[in-house]
Amino acid sequence: MEGYEVITSEDQTVGHVVGESGDYLIVEQGTLRKHKRPLPRELAEIDDDAKVVRTTVSKEILDDAPEWGDEPDERAAAQHYGLAAGEAAPPSLGYGEEVPGDPAGVSDEDAIAAGIPTAEQERVRIREELTDPGHAQDAPASPGLLGGDRYRDAPKD
Repeated sequence: MEGYEVITSEDQTVGHVVGESGDYLIVEQGTLRKHKRPLPRELAEIDDDAKVVRTTVSKEILDDAPEWGDEPDERAAAQHYGLAAGEAAPPSLGYGEEVPGDPAGVSDEDAIAAGIPTAEQERVRIREELTDPGHAQDAPASPGLLGGDRYRDAPKD
């Protein structure tokens, strides 16, 4: 796999694969000042026919990844990419088996960061809306549900 070009989610070529270490591909970037950065296999799709590795991460995320030197720090790399292997007890740890490539965060954290109400907050809002006395619960029911005749029961002008 060495020599494969690495293409980001924005179709930018960011370097080439120079090696593999554990669950990571080592990507070399730069022409004069070369940097080696880890890329998790979980975030890469390998195309052997085109000799290309396509990744779902942006150029900025790969550029900000920790340097991969003589003593690689897989935990720092996993933390950078938000993978469960970088956390001692990730919030997403459930009753099943923890796989190192699993995301470390939970969807509620993502929703809060994006300013979107969490599922629990949405349920509370709906429950409060339904118990509100001003809620329009006295709207006429559908004649189809009650066995009525929609032509006969339709309001006449």
